[in-house]
Amino acid sequence: MSLPEQLLRTRLFTLGVPDRFTVVPDGRTVLYLRGRAGDDPLTCLWALDLDSGEERVLADPAALGRDAGIDACAAAGRTVVFALAGELWTVAGGDAPLPVRGPATDPRPDPRGERIAYLSGGSLRVVDADGTGDRAVADPDGPEVVFGRAEHTAVTDPDGNRGYWWAPDGTRLLVARVDSSAVDVWHLADPTEPARPPRQVRYAAVGRANAEVSLWIAGLDGTRVEARWDRAAFEYLVGAGWDAHGPYAVVQSRDQRTVRFLGIAPADGRTTVLAEQRDDRWVSLVPGLPARTAGGALVSHADDRGTRRLTVDGAAVTPPGLQVRAVHGVDGDEVLFAASEDPTESHLWSWRAGRLRRLTTGAAVHAGVVRDGVVVRVARGADVRVSVLRQGKPPVSVPSRAQAPVLDARPTHLVLGPRALRAALHLPSWHGGDGTLPVLVDSYGGAATQRVTAEVGWRSLVSRWFAEQGFAVLVVDGAGTPGRGPDWEREVHGDLFGPVLDDQVAALREAAALHPVLDLGRVGVRGWSFGGSLAALAVLRRPDVFHAAVAGAGVTDQRLYNAHWRERFLGHPDEFPERYEAASLVRMAPELTRPLLLVHGLADDNVHPANALRLSRALLEAGRPHEVLLLPGVGHQAMGLAVSENLLLRQARFLRRHLGG
Repeated sequence: MSLPEQLLRTRLFTLGVPDRFTVVPDGRTVLYLRGRAGDDPLTCLWALDLDSGEERVLADPAALGRDAGIDACAAAGRTVVFALAGELWTVAGGDAPLPVRGPATDPRPDPRGERIAYLSGGSLRVVDADGTGDRAVADPDGPEVVFGRAEHTAVTDPDGNRGYWWAPDGTRLLVARVDSSAVDVWHLADPTEPARPPRQVRYAAVGRANAEVSLWIAGLDGTRVEARWDRAAFEYLVGAGWDAHGPYAVVQSRDQRTVRFLGIAPADGRTTVLAEQRDDRWVSLVPGLPARTAGGALVSHADDRGTRRLTVDGAAVTPPGLQVRAVHGVDGDEVLFAASEDPTESHLWSWRAGRLRRLTTGAAVHAGVVRDGVVVRVARGADVRVSVLRQGKPPVSVPSRAQAPVLDARPTHLVLGPRALRAALHLPSWHGGDGTLPVLVDSYGGAATQRVTAEVGWRSLVSRWFAEQGFAVLVVDGAGTPGRGPDWEREVHGDLFGPVLDDQVAALREAAALHPVLDLGRVGVRGWSFGGSLAALAVLRRPDVFHAAVAGAGVTDQRLYNAHWRERFLGHPDEFPERYEAASLVRMAPELTRPLLLVHGLADDNVHPANALRLSRALLEAGRPHEVLLLPGVGHQAMGLAVSENLLLRQARFLRRHLGG
C-alpha cells in the first residue's frame, strides 16, 4: 500500500485514534469516540472502566443500522447522549433515536442530565432526556440568522466552535445569535456540472462586513434577554461561557488590539468589564483563556519580555522561558495547561495554590482533559498514546487502533543559525551519502501552525514521501510560528511574508553547510495554504535561491481572505493599503522567471480559487509561462482524497523536470 492510499484509507491517520474524551462524573469512567480499526470510518462510542482497565462499546453505528460514524457525545448526571447521522441517541434509550427535529447536531445535556440541548437548522432546541417535551428555545428571526453557532469562539473554547452554554442549574442557557445578512455572498462553481448553479457562501473578507453576533440569556420557555455591550467597538465575540460565578463573554475589537472579559448579569443582560488586555499590534488569543477557578480567581495570560506566562488574578504563576500554549481545563482551583520549554515539544502542567507541576515527559506534543481530579493525557509523538491519570493510582492506557504508517517519517531535527531556527531534514532511505540531491523546501511557515515538532503527523509523512522520490526535503519553522514566544510571533506584524521568507533562506544555507548533500544549485519549494503563498513568493522574490515552486491553495490577493485572520497581521486595508499592496503576489507577477505550478481546489471555501486564477491571469498578461492545475470538487484540503496520489505524483514530476534528480 502506498502512502497516498493509506492517507485516504485512514483519513489522514485519524481513524482508530481515540478522541473526544469525556470524564463521567463518577470519576471511574472515561468516554471517547473511536473506530474498531485504523481504516474503519464507523466511529463507535466507547467506555473505559478506570478500575479494571477494560473498555466496552456503548454505541455501535452498525448495530444501530446506520452507515455513518458517531460525531459527538456528551455526558452529565446519568445521561450520555450522542449524535449519529443527524439523529440524537442516548445510551439508555435502546435501539431508537430520540423523537426530535432533525438534522440534530451538537447535543449537550444540562449539568443535571435532565434535559438535552441540541441544534437543528438555525434553531437551538431542548428535549427532556426521556425524549419528551421537544421544543425550540431560540428560532431564527431572519433568513440569515442562526442560533447556537458562534463565529470565532473556536480559539478560546476547548470544545471548538461552541455557540451555547448551559447555566449550572440547568434552567437557562447562554446562546449566540449570528446574523450574516450583511456579509458578502461569494460563489463556488463546479465547471464539470454546467447545469448546476454555483454554491453560495457568506464570506467575511478583509475590509468587508462581518456577521453581527450577539449573546442572549434564553429561558426554557422561549424568553430571551440580550447581553449588552458596545458591539460597534467590540464586534468579535471570541469566547463565552457560564460557570459558577455567572455568564461571561470575551469580546475583541476589530483591530484586535483590545480584548475584554465581560461579566453578564443574567436578569437584565448588563455587562461589566472584569478584565482588559491591550497590545499595540494584537492581543493573542490563548485556547482555554480566560477562565475562572471555583474560588473566583481569574486565569489569563500576559506577554512578558518574550514569554507568554499564565496569570492568576493578574500575577504571573509560570516562570520566564516557559511558553504557555493552551489551558485544557480548570478543575475546581486547579489549572491544567500545556506549555513549552523547547518549541518542538509541548507538555502538560498543573497549577494549584501556588504549586506548579509538570505532568508529562518524553518527546511529544501533549494535550489533555481534566474533570473531578481525573486527567486524560494525550501524547502525540511517533504515534498517539492516551492514558488516564488519577491521584495515587497507576496510569490507565486508552487503546488505539491506528494504523502504523508505511513510511518511517522520523527526520533529523536541526537547530540552525543565530536565530536557532527549528528545522527537520528528510533524506531518502536509499541514499548512501554519495553525491548531492536536489533540495525541496516543504515548509508551512505561517502564523499559528508549526511543522517542526516531536509529533509525526501526516504532513511529516508527505515530506518523507517526497524524500523517497529523490529530494532532500527541508522543513523550517521561522518568524511568526508558535512556541517561540510572543515577540517571535509578532515579527510578522505589518509584513506577513518578508521575515518568513528570510528565515527560509537562512535555514536553507545553514542546513547545506551542515549537510553538503544539499545541492543549493537545485532548490525547489512547495507548500499548501500559507505555504502555497510562501512557495509562490519564493520564486517571485528570490529566484536566486529558489529554482521551481509548487504553490497549492495560497492567498495571492490578501484582500481575498478572511478579515479576522488577515487583519490581525496587516490591519484594516483602509488604514494600511500599502501593506496589502506589498503582500500582493498578483502585483509581483511580472517578476516571475522560474517554473511555477499553481494548484487549487475549485470547491475551496476557505481560500477562494479566485486567488489562483487572478495570479494566473496576471502572469499571462505579463507573458510569464506557468502551469495551473485546478481540482474540481476539491476543497481546501486535498490530501486524504481519491486525487491525492496522482496529485503528489504530478508535483514530484514537475519538480524533477525542473530540478533534475
